[in-house]
Amino acid sequence: MQSDLFQALLTLFSVQHLLFLVGGVLLGLVVGFLPGLGGIAALSLLLPFVYGGNPTLVLPMMIGLLAVTNTSDTFPAVLVGIPGTSSAQATILDGHALARQGEAARALGAAFSASLLGGLFGALVLTLAIQFARPLILGVGFGEQLMLVLLALTMVGMLTGVSPIKGLAMCGLGLLFGSVGAAPATAEERLTFGLGYLEDGIPLVIMGLAMFAIPEIIEVLRKRNTISSVPELGSGTLRGFAETLKHKWLVVRTSSLGVFIGALPGLGGSVTNWVAYAHAMQTAKDRSLFGKGDIRGVIGPEASNNADNGGALIPTLMFGIPGSASMALFLGALVLIGVEPGIGMMERHLDLTYIIIWSLAIANVIGAGICLVLAKPIARLTLVPFVLVAPFMIVIIYFAAFQATRAWEDLIALFVLGIFGMYMKRFGWSRPALLIGFVLAKQLDASVYQSIQVYGMSFLQRGGVQIIIALIVISIFVAARVKPHRDPLSADGPHAPVNKMPQAIFLGLLIAACLYTVYDVWRLNFLAKVFPLSAALITLLMLGVASFTFLRHRPAYLFFDAEREHAVGDKPVATEIHFQSWILGFIAAIGAVGFILGTFVYITAFMRVKAGVRWHWALAGALGAALVLAGFGHVLALSYPRGLLQIATELPWPFD
Repeated sequence: MQSDLFQALLTLFSVQHLLFLVGGVLLGLVVGFLPGLGGIAALSLLLPFVYGGNPTLVLPMMIGLLAVTNTSDTFPAVLVGIPGTSSAQATILDGHALARQGEAARALGAAFSASLLGGLFGALVLTLAIQFARPLILGVGFGEQLMLVLLALTMVGMLTGVSPIKGLAMCGLGLLFGSVGAAPATAEERLTFGLGYLEDGIPLVIMGLAMFAIPEIIEVLRKRNTISSVPELGSGTLRGFAETLKHKWLVVRTSSLGVFIGALPGLGGSVTNWVAYAHAMQTAKDRSLFGKGDIRGVIGPEASNNADNGGALIPTLMFGIPGSASMALFLGALVLIGVEPGIGMMERHLDLTYIIIWSLAIANVIGAGICLVLAKPIARLTLVPFVLVAPFMIVIIYFAAFQATRAWEDLIALFVLGIFGMYMKRFGWSRPALLIGFVLAKQLDASVYQSIQVYGMSFLQRGGVQIIIALIVISIFVAARVKPHRDPLSADGPHAPVNKMPQAIFLGLLIAACLYTVYDVWRLNFLAKVFPLSAALITLLMLGVASFTFLRHRPAYLFFDAEREHAVGDKPVATEIHFQSWILGFIAAIGAVGFILGTFVYITAFMRVKAGVRWHWALAGALGAALVLAGFGHVLALSYPRGLLQIATELPWPFD
């Protein structure tokens, strides 16, 4: 134990470690600042470069990124009223109100100091949890691991989104996506459609980008928002910092809520944010200013959403169960670098565990400090219209997707799954539930096989298993009693009048996918088909209940069109198909002239047609992006997708 602590301290304060940590912090700050990405998409961008890396260097970069995304997302939330990530939703109510009153600096000062204290609190709780829970973790067997995964999936399904039925169905669908490829017990192929690309399963980076990056970017584009319309910060940064210290007990209470809720799989920062806001309002003697510019409405949510990271890491590191969608990707990244969370991590990588915890604390300090120093320059950057940023973000996302397996199918898979993610978001199907189900699929499949092989069905008689089963029943009972709530950010809530036909088609496609799974795996050996077959049948049951409700009652909270068409000023919002066509056009350009030239053509066209900039600026921006990609590829020896032009003729670098 002492040697692990000493080794962790040596690594923590090494120059290399601190450089990678600062690099991750800077990337996380940029990502949180740009609406449409968030920690999930950023970590997805980082995953292709994680594989095979040194864990002591890769980990600080990932932790630095995750630690501060919920810090810099405060900029667009306060200055624009658009959350950089879902964890900043509640901050908008009072933060943006303060900005409209010329007190943006005060709001940002309070937010960043609360984020700093909340992050440190989360790291402290995580340290204590590791100390006291280690003996418990080492005593967990295969049966308990299996039931813990089922408990996590149940909580994810029941507690994400507005409908437990739809959440559970998405968990099941995520398990089916995770079943694609060779079965772990028999190596038989499942759900591959005869494609060699799918033999190893769908890459995690593709699923993460498709579920979160593509839908969020297109949503912001459709609304035609600039990043900010508030050019001045005003004054009062130090005043905001002092007010956070004045409300120190509010910080402690909301940070505690953040840790607790973060440790519950499937909830995450968006839920934590609203719970903390509600607590701040309920415990205030004077509530008249909440929603109109009360500083407590900024302090509470910001302290909780940074403490949430420490809480989410507890089940991730101890049990290998992600506490949120971003932790699901982090869990996958740990596996990629050869670190097994849970028992394996407590036994063989305890030093890495301490490195993660203390890196989280240091990253929060660095991130909050940078945000306070750079507040005014960043505020000026937010005046840039999002339409100018979007084409570069789309290029970066497809660049990262291709690094997953460096096959052309990566681009096609991202496009298809990205469209699927867009309609999931539109119709209110939980994307975090699907992603967590996808990540846990391999672990659950292996746990089923191991439990049956080691214990048979007698594993159900183990005391730990029975306790977890009881917790599953309690979680279902509690979640079933929770009534859906309205979205405070909308005058009439997101549960708008239903557009029935598109949702019926989408629901039919989900049912068809489950039926095809049953057909495809039926021919396999028992150990190869028991997991996907069970997941498909349970998902069909959930979808059947949803279909019955849809046809007979169709309550607004269960089926709604969150992306219904509306007008912004005198300009109608563009349809999803419009921006799907633009992304498809990018893929077509790559197919014709390769990635570098395709990027040049795409950005030029997008900037000229969609952003309306002059030709020389559009060409300059496209040329700059192409040169950066070419240089990046040369330095890191990366390959890019080749097009028909490269196949037909020999081209010099960087167009080869």
